[in-house]
Amino acid sequence: MFLQETAFDEVKDRLEVVNKSFTAPAIVTGFPQIWSALHSNAKLVPDSETLDLTPQTHDLVVHAMGLHWANDPIGQFIQCRRALRPDGLLQAVAFGGQTLHELRACLGQAEAEITGGMSPRIAPMAELRDLGGLLQRAGLALPVADSLPLTVEYADAWALMRDLRAMGETNALGGRLRRPTARGVLNRAAELYTAHFTAPSGRITATFDLIFLTGWAPDDSQPKPLRPGSAQQRLADALNSREEPLPD
Repeated sequence: MFLQETAFDEVKDRLEVVNKSFTAPAIVTGFPQIWSALHSNAKLVPDSETLDLTPQTHDLVVHAMGLHWANDPIGQFIQCRRALRPDGLLQAVAFGGQTLHELRACLGQAEAEITGGMSPRIAPMAELRDLGGLLQRAGLALPVADSLPLTVEYADAWALMRDLRAMGETNALGGRLRRPTARGVLNRAAELYTAHFTAPSGRITATFDLIFLTGWAPDDSQPKPLRPGSAQQRLADALNSREEPLPD
């Protein structure tokens, strides 16, 4: 559960620097045993397709590490947005696009070599820019997105795959292979992993890309962007530098 615990610690730190007290939070999670400690009064909501959230009830909604399981990620954000009171905060954390890119590449190459084809094995993960765009599409104001890449070492690819199973992060894609993977494919994938992604320590590396997303339910009290061209001072003056025209 180290990934859940890392995400928990990061979200906790981020909420502590927000200059606002939250009295009616909700936490969307598949791991309530971990995330319930975030706030004593939080409503714990399972990360299902239809979230058990009442409109305009909460001043904080935390969507915790479940977005990659959702068939409709924008729908998840819209439901969270509707559950927020004006000027309520959505704080989400999810896996991003570089997550397990090493394992994805090795499994794909091994399967192509052994069987002549490929089947989906790791859910597609959204990139940072795309996830930030979802906040705007859901109607959230002041959207912010940033990432925390984690590089984790394992003894070998087998240890990584065992850990993923223990995390509950196995393949749930609708188009996945419906029969056990041939042993030759897994052996070849493990060989490729060792050949291409071994750290100086002699252990393999695996990337987990945590994306943190923040957005606010719109409210008149929030700062508004100025109209383009309405600036009263030149940037060159503020930087005490000489402004030079660009060449044609």
